[in-house]
Amino acid sequence: MSVVPREVRPVRVGIIDSGVHLAHPHIGNISGGVAIGGDAQGANYADRLGHGTAIAALIHQRAPLADLFAVKVFHHALATDLATLLFAIDWCLDNGMDLINLSLGTTNAAHRPAFEMAIARVQATGAAIVSAAEIDGVAALPGTLPGVIAVVADAGKEPGEFGVEMRGGREVIAACPWAREIPGVDVRPLLDYFRGRHIWLFEPDVSLSQLSVYPPPP
Repeated sequence: MSVVPREVRPVRVGIIDSGVHLAHPHIGNISGGVAIGGDAQGANYADRLGHGTAIAALIHQRAPLADLFAVKVFHHALATDLATLLFAIDWCLDNGMDLINLSLGTTNAAHRPAFEMAIARVQATGAAIVSAAEIDGVAALPGTLPGVIAVVADAGKEPGEFGVEMRGGREVIAACPWAREIPGVDVRPLLDYFRGRHIWLFEPDVSLSQLSVYPPPP
């Protein structure tokens, strides 16, 4: 009996964040994207905040052959609401993402059921989702839920260094949280300022009152 091979193509990574600045020297293999929520619906996923570009640069450095897709949910500030985030996850599934990256998290336990349903949809397609496991030592959603690859920032690690640690009775991946350096640009003062800090966001929608995003923008 012959076996029909599965489609051979690069891994597709959906980066749910603030978009991507395509002219940045660290950016490559951006294969498309979308803007969701805010006042910029559609294909305009240009990054005005810097965070998504930093994340895309790190992913491209570690997986240079992967096709990256910018899913913009942060527009004027690093803040969004639950409905927009869930829609972004579904967009990734509808567009064939193999991996969904969420460099964010919330401590609002009321969102657990909605995230659990979203994770079930991700698993049903065979895709994977990565998210922050904690915010300042407090367990965060959706990163602490079953079915999510949990990550934590470890400022003691060097760029490119990572390891597996136990947090809250489960394994998490700990990695250096800092953005890539740009040759000729001294970013040490900025990194020193942000070292040990997180960006706390207060969303007008009280249903998502605490959303923390890291690493900080370059």
